[in-house]
Amino acid sequence: MNAEAQGGRSAQLKHTGLRPGWTTGACATAATTAAYTALLTGDFPDPVSITLPKGQTPAFALAVEELTTEGASAGVVKDAGDDPDVTHGALVRATVRRLPPGSGVVFRAGSGVGTVTLPGLPLDVGEPAVNPVPRRLMREHVERVAAEYGAAGDVEITVSVDHGEEIARSTWNGRLGILGGLSILGTTGVVVPYSCSAWIDSIRRGVDVARAAGLTHVAGCTGSTSERTVRAEYDLPDIALLDMGDFAGAVLKYVRRHPVDRLTICGGFAKLSKLAAGHLDLHSARSQVDKPFLADLARTGGADEDLAARITTANTGLEALRLCEAAGVPLGDLVAARAREEALAVLRGAPVAVDVLCIDRAGVVVGRG
Repeated sequence: MNAEAQGGRSAQLKHTGLRPGWTTGACATAATTAAYTALLTGDFPDPVSITLPKGQTPAFALAVEELTTEGASAGVVKDAGDDPDVTHGALVRATVRRLPPGSGVVFRAGSGVGTVTLPGLPLDVGEPAVNPVPRRLMREHVERVAAEYGAAGDVEITVSVDHGEEIARSTWNGRLGILGGLSILGTTGVVVPYSCSAWIDSIRRGVDVARAAGLTHVAGCTGSTSERTVRAEYDLPDIALLDMGDFAGAVLKYVRRHPVDRLTICGGFAKLSKLAAGHLDLHSARSQVDKPFLADLARTGGADEDLAARITTANTGLEALRLCEAAGVPLGDLVAARAREEALAVLRGAPVAVDVLCIDRAGVVVGRG
C-alpha cells in the first residue's frame, strides 16, 4: 500500500475506527427532499437519497410522513454515529408547502429550531437558525425534485426538531442569541466521530506517514473548510493534510518530537483566537473565545477604547473581527501572529518553521501569521 493511501485526512478518519454519522443539515435535507417529492407526486420516497457536498449519497429511512392539502411533512431520526452528539436520536422534520411563482425557497423555524436574535452569526437577525450550507443543500435538492417533475420549486420549508428547545439547553445557542431551539448545522453533512485518544492517535499516524513519504511541509487543519483553504494556498497533497480538529496541542507536541521543515496551522478565526490565548484544546466545551483578550490584542493594532469595549461585548469572535475590519484594525493578522508565537513556544526550539492562517466561515483568509 502506498503512502498516499495510508496518510492524509481520509486515512485519519478510517484510522479512528469510529463510525461517522449525519448532521442535522443532512437530515433536514433528506426530510425536505422526501416531503417535496410527496407534495408533487403523492408518494414519499423511503428510503430517500441525497447528495452531500463531497459527493456521498446516503439514504435515510423516514420516521414520519404526512400529506395534506396544505403541504407535506417528513421526518428523519438523526444518527450521529459514534459521536457523543446531543442531537443523536433527535427527530428532524421538514414541512414543505407551495408558494406563489417567483417566491423561491423560503425557510421557517418550526418547533425546536432556534431563531437568530444577535449579530455575529452567518445569518441575519430574525432568521431561522438553519445555517448556510444546509440551506444551500435544501435549495439544491428542491431544484432537482422540481426539475424531475416539472415544477417551479417555489416552496416554504419549515424545519423543526422534536424536543429541540430542551436539547438546545445543552448547547451554546442561548449564549449566542439563538433562542427557541437548535441550529441546523453541517458543512459536509457528515458527523466526524469524536474520541480524544483515537483522534490524537490518528494525528500521530498522519505525521508519521507524511515524514515517511519524505514530505517537508504538513498542515494541521481544524476542518474541511480550512483543508480547502490550505489546498488553494499551497497545493499540498492529501497526505500532507492533518485533520487536527480541536487538538492543536497534539499536533504541536508530536511535531516537536518528530519534526518536519514546515508546519501550517489553518482554522477558523474564533478557534485560532483560543490558540492565540494559550489554549491547546480548542473544543468549545473546554475553551471559549476570550473577548477581553481580543480587545487587548486589538489595542496593540490601534483600536481605541470605544472599539475595544465593543469587542469585549461582541456576540462572537467573528463579530469582533468584523468590527475591527470596519475600523481598519488588523485583528485577524494579530491573532494569527500570536497563535504562531504560542505554537513556537510549544515546539520549544524544534527545527520547524510555522505559519498560521485564520479563515472565516467561507474559507477566506482573514489573518496571516
